[in-house]
Amino acid sequence: MTEKFTLGRLVATPGALEALAASGQTPDFFLEKHVACDWGDVCDDDKALNDQALIDGSRILSAYCTLRGVKLWIITEAVNEGGERAATTILLPDEY
Repeated sequence: MTEKFTLGRLVATPGALEALAASGQTPDFFLEKHVACDWGDVCDDDKALNDQALIDGSRILSAYCTLRGVKLWIITEAVNEGGERAATTILLPDEY
């Protein structure tokens, strides 16, 4: 796997952790897709925004479903003043 961007600090909400545990899946499964630019189930406009974010450093959003059908979002925050991404969060859409 080739990382196309850095994730920064990894965090997950309680709801996302519960959904992952219920599905028997790990965060790594989804994070590997995210850093490989497999944006998951997002619209074409969001895919284009993510592709542009690789160039301009803006926010990146991916969406996936667990094996139990629970939707997860992964958001990597915009680049900070030092040119690094500070954090990536795994969350449920209603926790945004």
